[in-house]
Amino acid sequence: MNHFKGKQFQQDVIIVAVGYYLRYNLSYREVQEILYDRGINVSHTTIYRWVQEYGKLLYQIWKKKNKKSFYSWKMDETYIKIKGKWHYLYRAIDADGLTLDIWLRKKRDTQAAYAFLKRLVKQFDEPKVVVTDKAPSITSAFKKLKEYGFYQGTEHRTIKYLNNLIEQDHRPVK
Repeated sequence: MNHFKGKQFQQDVIIVAVGYYLRYNLSYREVQEILYDRGINVSHTTIYRWVQEYGKLLYQIWKKKNKKSFYSWKMDETYIKIKGKWHYLYRAIDADGLTLDIWLRKKRDTQAAYAFLKRLVKQFDEPKVVVTDKAPSITSAFKKLKEYGFYQGTEHRTIKYLNNLIEQDHRPVK
C-alpha cells in the first residue's frame, strides 16, 4: 500500500520534511525555510499535516531499520504527574543521546523495570554496556533477565556520574 498516493509533493520531499522536523527539533517554519532554500515551496501548515499523518509511520520504519545493538544504553526512570496522579516514565537513550524507547507505568517496581528491559532487548538486541542509577527495581530486573538468558554479554554499570546525560534529558519532560 502506497501511503503517499495522491499527494501533491513527491514521497521524498514529504519524508525529508518530516525527518527534518522530527530529527533536528526544528519548527514547521524552519523546515519550510530549509525546503524553500532547496527550491521547494511548501506551507508550514502542510508540513504540520505531514508530521501528523506520517510521523508515526516513519518512526516505526526507523525502529525496524535501527535494530542493531548500540554500544551503550543509558536508562532511568522519573516520576511525572498526569491529571493529578503520579506515574513513572522509563526512558532509554543511546550513547549519542537519541531516545531508544520510553514507557509510562503506574508503578515503579521490579516487574515494570523487567518488562521495559525485556522490551528493549527484543527491539534492539543486546548492548555492550547498560548504565543505570542504583534503583533497586532496575538492578533486580537486570539480574532476573540475566538468569533467563538475556543480557549475557552486557555489563551493567551503576556509577552515578555516567548517567548524567539521561538525567539532564528529563528536564523537558517534567
